Amino acid sequence: AQEKKIFMVQGPYPIIRRLLRARGWVERKAPSTGRQLEQHCGDQNRQRLQTAPSSGGARQREEEEQCDEDPHGIHDLMSYLARDQLPNFIWTNFLETVDRQLLRDDSVLNHYARVDAFTTKEGLCLSLQNLPWIEQADPNAFFPRCYRLGTRDDREAFIEDFRLTAARSLLKLALEEAGDRPVRTEQVPNSDNEEGERHISHPKHSTAQPGSPLYHELVEEALEVCKQHLGVLQHEDIDRNTPSPCRTCINWDNFLHQYYRVAHEGAGLVLTRQQRKQCQNLLQSLAEKLPQLDMEGKLNVWILKPGAESQGRGIICMTRLEEMLQLAWSCTAPSVQVGRWVVQKYVERLLTIFGTKFDIRQWFVVTDWKPLTVWFYQDCYLRFCSRPFSLHQLERARHLCNVSVQKWYKTSPDQDPRVPPDKIWSNKQFQEYLAQVGQADAWHKVLVPGMKAAILNALRSARDRVRFCKGNFELYGADFVVGENLQPWLLEINSCPTMSPSSTVTRQLCANVQRDTLCLVLDRKDNPTCSIGAFELIYKE
Repeated sequence: AQEKKIFMVQGPYPIIRRLLRARGWVERKAPSTGRQLEQHCGDQNRQRLQTAPSSGGARQREEEEQCDEDPHGIHDLMSYLARDQLPNFIWTNFLETVDRQLLRDDSVLNHYARVDAFTTKEGLCLSLQNLPWIEQADPNAFFPRCYRLGTRDDREAFIEDFRLTAARSLLKLALEEAGDRPVRTEQVPNSDNEEGERHISHPKHSTAQPGSPLYHELVEEALEVCKQHLGVLQHEDIDRNTPSPCRTCINWDNFLHQYYRVAHEGAGLVLTRQQRKQCQNLLQSLAEKLPQLDMEGKLNVWILKPGAESQGRGIICMTRLEEMLQLAWSCTAPSVQVGRWVVQKYVERLLTIFGTKFDIRQWFVVTDWKPLTVWFYQDCYLRFCSRPFSLHQLERARHLCNVSVQKWYKTSPDQDPRVPPDKIWSNKQFQEYLAQVGQADAWHKVLVPGMKAAILNALRSARDRVRFCKGNFELYGADFVVGENLQPWLLEINSCPTMSPSSTVTRQLCANVQRDTLCLVLDRKDNPTCSIGAFELIYKE
């Protein structure tokens, strides 16, 4: 075996193995799989070993590819000779699976330690809460508001946020009811005004009782809460001891009960012309202080996520405060440690394609943390849901774009036939679509700059907690949704993005990003001018 040419691969990465062998590298088989695979390949001319049902077809295809690459057993022989050599390069799906005794001082590994500071939902939530203390950046400009329900301070902050969002949402619903549909005006007795004030109401809901003082007072309560909140926002830099608007004298249980009736049960609203103007002015003033006012919508939908899970496990969309708090502290999800939930504002005002929600999986590589060095991959892909988008139906098939979630759902009959059958698009296809809808410049002028900025801010917020060794690197997959205004919103960052293709598009893109990653971290060391494919250096301190 040649010096500095020994590698080890753990996990489903046949392309990495093939590319390294093509470079003349020799594989040292991982201890857990080496003997089994060696026997498998040695017996290939007699009989194909059937993969156990629990292993799945992907592993069988991988093993067959490995054998087919080595028809004369040359690589197996070289691997046998290298069995006592420590690998110079290790590519593994999990850092924890690497035996530290196998590492040389100069071994290159495709992971860093303690990256859970930004690659778990809980870690990213905490890190971005601290971002304003580290950088002159506001996480609310790119990351939907997020809270860790297992900590008291976060839980109380979430309850306050939910209430304030309900108050803002009520004002939006009132304006929508008064302004977007035919309305009538009527005289409503008012103890402060003998003449009465003209009220705007909508006749569609018999349950609403348009003249009811309850609904008039509901709007007044929402206006008062939002006025107080605006006051806090305008003075928060001066006096951080300003009392919370949620500690006012309104009955929040009653307010939320009535808000639920309006937002989710079809009850109507009534408001005076004066209130209408107040709503408009107040929301306009709040928009200048709250970057998420537009995207948060008016139904107060939040998404609960287990703090350290992946692939969409345990995630659920909800709209009622008491139910969210109960779920987070119940035993209904036995795989989730009690209290380790995060709750995040759902982006209600989404860009959809053919009426369907999608998200973007965007790759990037960190090759150093001091100085922080980040490479952005210029190709990515979109993942579609199986059913049309609806905020009134919160099932996973409509709202979670993860391939591991959507593979369990058949495309619904009411899905637009233009949604791709495999539910995947390349960024090139997305760019063509944007051009067709008159947004040809949005990809390069809005979406890509927004994704780069969000990724860099996330990394900066967590870098002091990451443990790293010089020479190592890591490939990450960031997930974004896109707002109606084409702004990308970061949802999460994955430390081990899948390289198992689920479509024609991902088969090509996953192969390309693995090829280009090896060029970036291996070939470029000896030849700084070599091609690194679609990677672009976007940051080096």
